[in-house]
Amino acid sequence: MSIECASGRRSIRVEAEVPGSPEEVWEAIATGPGIGSWFYPAELEERIGGVLKYDTQSETVHIPAKVTVWDPPRRFRHDGEDCGPGGPPTATEWTIQPRPPDRCLVCVAHNLFASTDDWDNYLESFEDGWPQALAVLRLYLTYFRSQRATIVRVSGSHDGSVGDAWQALLEELGALGLAPGDRWALHEEKDAGFGGVLDEIRPEGRQPYALLRLDEPAPGIAVASAYKMSQRATVMLSLYLYGDHAATAAGAEVVWRAWLRARFP
Repeated sequence: MSIECASGRRSIRVEAEVPGSPEEVWEAIATGPGIGSWFYPAELEERIGGVLKYDTQSETVHIPAKVTVWDPPRRFRHDGEDCGPGGPPTATEWTIQPRPPDRCLVCVAHNLFASTDDWDNYLESFEDGWPQALAVLRLYLTYFRSQRATIVRVSGSHDGSVGDAWQALLEELGALGLAPGDRWALHEEKDAGFGGVLDEIRPEGRQPYALLRLDEPAPGIAVASAYKMSQRATVMLSLYLYGDHAATAAGAEVVWRAWLRARFP
């Protein structure tokens, strides 16, 4: 892990090149509707001193963050407590640099204000998770720019390592041996099958993932991933459906939740 340390601050940086003008990328990363179309549903007051709230649909307490830098369409920072109550202060800073023609380099720096390594496991999880999030952002800006998403997220557990959990998830999904560009479909559940083209697969690291561009049951993005936050490994399916597909998403969530729990209780 590449933690930078300076004057009581510990930080990691992750970057990715994405399509779009600085204004279009800014709309995706620095507005509530934009963030909610590729990351988590969010509310954001677009000003210095404004509040950012995520809805992760988990039991974890998410403390609202405060906007401390607001420089559209170049730089955006929010300060909060990403390590939870009792943890050190944190700050997440986004920067956008134009890369002609019609592309941008997006960098996210996650900062933790502590002078010891007691909280470095949180930075490690952030560094592991941001590449997947930025891959979803890239796919969103490529195919679904400015569209709004209905999000389905379901998860399960596995007693083995993250690598074991990842292999088990790929096997259950019928995705073993697939490469980018291959067609991937799963129709075991008649009410919630999905299909599309595998865009990216990252099998290595502490949070392996596969990214699928969906064409059924609706246009969108599907992400299969595995990671470990506690004693057991977690597997997760995330679906981002674009357009008027709220009813489709609600039905899919019920079926996929049952599907995962039957295989990863």
